[in-house]
Amino acid sequence: MSQHQAPFDRIAIATHPQVPAASEVAQQINAFLLERGCITATGFLYDEELRQRVMGGEFELLIAVGGDGTMLRAGHLCGPANVPILGINMGRFGFLIDVQLDQWRTILPRLQTDEYWLEKRMMLCAEQWREDTRLGAWDVLNEVVVARGQILRPVRLNAYLDGRFLTTYVADALIAATATGSTAYALAAGGPILPPELRNILLVPVAPHLSVERAIVLAEGSTVSITVDTDHQAVFSIDGQPPVTMLDGDRVEARASEHTVKFVRFQDPGYFYRNLTPHMNRNPSTGNSR
Repeated sequence: MSQHQAPFDRIAIATHPQVPAASEVAQQINAFLLERGCITATGFLYDEELRQRVMGGEFELLIAVGGDGTMLRAGHLCGPANVPILGINMGRFGFLIDVQLDQWRTILPRLQTDEYWLEKRMMLCAEQWREDTRLGAWDVLNEVVVARGQILRPVRLNAYLDGRFLTTYVADALIAATATGSTAYALAAGGPILPPELRNILLVPVAPHLSVERAIVLAEGSTVSITVDTDHQAVFSIDGQPPVTMLDGDRVEARASEHTVKFVRFQDPGYFYRNLTPHMNRNPSTGNSR
């Protein structure tokens, strides 16, 4: 847990374009903060002007109005910009979000009285390589997934740890997740839940066939490399974004990023475990939440 001693006075408010009602809430928040003397701006997370202002250091805080997907996209922007994020939940789940929609009027004044703390979440740096050529690099908050394509056959994946051969997976996919991502796809694939501020990479195979089936927690500071060995389709995806095609012999390398996502928290540090069981028992995706 880290402390921030100064109040937040320069605040950006961002929404996801696929959450239409969030824009109205953002405008209400904007008016609320203006009345309290804050300097504000509102817009969609993909607005280039707003993104440039955030990356340029114009704001001390970004308020993300939406769900967990909005928080992930805010993390991609704010982690490299070193701007903390506060989430206002308008999604179905809100695993990453501290403030519910009916709470923000009572919670936001605490941003100016230092009644909060900053939770640091490790990001990954993921790179795609083809022989000695780096094809791209991405900042990752949840996970990078190397997987089969549309052809319904397992893909063969050779995993290396710090340059040394670890094992070969024959599986639908292999997930390299952060602690944040341990409650996302990795959890659905049977992986363990990691404390949110842990700086370890979690490896979880998806539907492994006659190969290592257990999840592995790598030591802090490790680098994992996943090489595709296949004669059919293979892809990788970053935080659920559209897949990128991989050729036979391509590899994805993942290691701890130099960037860290900071979430503004108002609950005590034990919130994560206290909220864990209610989250697990009330997954709205099942339609059985009560």
